[in-house]
Amino acid sequence: MLVLHYTGMPSAAEALDRLCDPAAEVSAHYLVDEDGTVWSLVPEECRAWHAGLSFWRGETDVNSASIGIEIVNPGHEFGYRPFPEAQMRAVERLAGEILARHPIPAWNVVGHSDVAPRRKQDPGELFDWARLARAGIGLWPEAAPAPSAAPEQDLARIGYETADLAATLAAFQRRFRPSRIDGALDEETSRLIAAVAAMVTPSDRIA
Repeated sequence: MLVLHYTGMPSAAEALDRLCDPAAEVSAHYLVDEDGTVWSLVPEECRAWHAGLSFWRGETDVNSASIGIEIVNPGHEFGYRPFPEAQMRAVERLAGEILARHPIPAWNVVGHSDVAPRRKQDPGELFDWARLARAGIGLWPEAAPAPSAAPEQDLARIGYETADLAATLAAFQRRFRPSRIDGALDEETSRLIAAVAAMVTPSDRIA
């Protein structure tokens, strides 16, 4: 898996200090600054502590099954803002290089909020997932012609845990319908769920 985060801290320096502090017990494989600078912090073959309590496609130890990229942004707590072009360009390049080295399918390129919908919002509704999908990184659907006939099952097929359906719907909207994030299953959300589910190959394995 490839998991994208925002740092959620006031500055890049603070985020870098925290990610490099053993006492913090948090780490990531890469950090991407707003000017496009990329720090390599943990070797890709090693486990990093970036996902926390999480779930995706049956996997509950996401840290052991993923590469984590932290993207500098103050986040919703400290003044969430759009991701600059230089930063998005660097994320796109870095993610593309990672996917060239590892056989990670598009549906296993996720945000932190996808794998921890009850706890996390990052990288958030301002992150340009559509841009990454155009570059072959992750998924971006067009709405299906009909709503999902079984939305909860389709969310599970995509990879989400559905114990708290409203939180999962909000995470799905934050990723695939950022213009409205209310955790409600309206027709547009249902059509998008159907569209994303149709793009996924069912599998019990995380790659």
